[in-house]
Amino acid sequence: MKRTAYRLYTFLTKPLYEIYERKLEKQLRKGPIPQHIAIIMDGNRRYARELGVPDHEGHKRGGDKLEEVMGWVLDLDIKVMTVYAMSTENFKRSGEEVAGLMKLFERNFMRLGDDARIHKNKVRIKVMGQREFLPPNVLKAVEYAEKRTEKYDRYQYNLAVAYGGREEILSGIRRLARDVKDGKLDESAIDEECFASYLYTADLPDPDLVLRTSGEERISNFLLWQVAYSELYFVDIYWPGFRRVDFYRAIRSYQQRKRRFGK
Repeated sequence: MKRTAYRLYTFLTKPLYEIYERKLEKQLRKGPIPQHIAIIMDGNRRYARELGVPDHEGHKRGGDKLEEVMGWVLDLDIKVMTVYAMSTENFKRSGEEVAGLMKLFERNFMRLGDDARIHKNKVRIKVMGQREFLPPNVLKAVEYAEKRTEKYDRYQYNLAVAYGGREEILSGIRRLARDVKDGKLDESAIDEECFASYLYTADLPDPDLVLRTSGEERISNFLLWQVAYSELYFVDIYWPGFRRVDFYRAIRSYQQRKRRFGK
């Protein structure tokens, strides 16, 4: 019943939202577009349960939604997108759910490596996180996508998998400390810019906008160093149900804010 009602609602409202989308898009193109957007994709399981389908179907639709959003990002010429695909804490979920997620990751990374849009737009794929958490088949797919796009420099698409923001910072500190100990880096040279070069996002601008779906209003250990001055936007929609109009509203909200960077 829930699924039927949802389809009827979508059928009735879709034409109106398409008109609204076109109007919003024209407005957005007249204003500043973020160059780096970070997305916390949340709500796959709750979306599935509301529709009365298995959790793995929610994750599958979430993966399909990410491919769709990538197209919206390219359309607006946003140069960098970083998405929170799976945290280290997510590995504590049931073995069945984690195994299902690993299968989806393997499939989706292989698809990214072969995606015509990726090669046409010269998008570099990069995976951030603790790779030792990933099984060999997923690592092989990750390496396939990264290898096929490693020379591209027009856009960058980062996927945080087996990722934790505190661990990223600690890992950076350990590597920095080794370089000081080995005489490769002078202690007096350590500043914010220097430390940032030891993070996964080295050589990338910090996110201008952080967007989170599902209605939760927290960062959840995502890019803790990098989002110090990012604009935050929370939307009360589960990730698989996220629409282009919702994406445009987030960009519009960003354009309406005055960024001060702590000044």
